Amino acid sequence: MTMKTLPSLMITRALCAALACSSFAANAGIEAFKSGSVIKDYGKVAEVNSSLVIPEGMIFKVAFDLGQAAKPGELNRSIDTLARFINMHVAAGVKLENISLAMVVHGQAASDMTQERFYKMLNTGKSNANTDLITQLVKQGVRFYVCGQTAAYYGIKPDDLLPGVNMALSALTAHAVLANEGYSVNPF
Repeated sequence: MTMKTLPSLMITRALCAALACSSFAANAGIEAFKSGSVIKDYGKVAEVNSSLVIPEGMIFKVAFDLGQAAKPGELNRSIDTLARFINMHVAAGVKLENISLAMVVHGQAASDMTQERFYKMLNTGKSNANTDLITQLVKQGVRFYVCGQTAAYYGIKPDDLLPGVNMALSALTAHAVLANEGYSVNPF
C-alpha cells in the first residue's frame, strides 16, 4: 500500500461507516415509536426487549417535576412523558390501576396548565396545545399541582386552571406531600 492509497482507503472506510449508520438510523428512528393502547394520540412508545424485569404486581407511584413551558402553541414534551409512561408500562403488562402519576408544575410551565382565555393572554394569542392531553391524563387519574407561589407571581387564579389541575400552596409543599404518600420523584 502506498501513501497515496492510504487517504483513499480512509475515505472509503469513513463513507462505509456513515452509510451503515444512516441505514441503521433509517431502520430504528422515529418509525419505531407507535401509539399506545391507553392514551392513543400521545405518548408514543417503542417495543423494547428489556432485561430489567418489572416485578409482578408492582405499584408505580411516580411524581414528575415541570418548570419549563413549551414554546407558545406547542405541546409540552414533559407532559407527553406522562402519557408515554402509562402507555409503555401497560404494554409491558403493568395493570393500569397499578400506575399512579402526579406532576408538580412551577415557573413558566404554569401557563401550560391554564385555560384557553388565560393561555392566549400569556402567549401572544396562541392556543394551548396541552389541553387535550391534560384532559386525557386527568381521566386516567393523573394528578396535576400548580405551585401557588408561581401562580401568585403570574396572576393565575384557581379558575384559570384547566379542569382537573389543582393549586398547591407551593411546588415544595406538593413534592413533600406526594413523597409522604409514597411517590418517588422521576429524574426526567
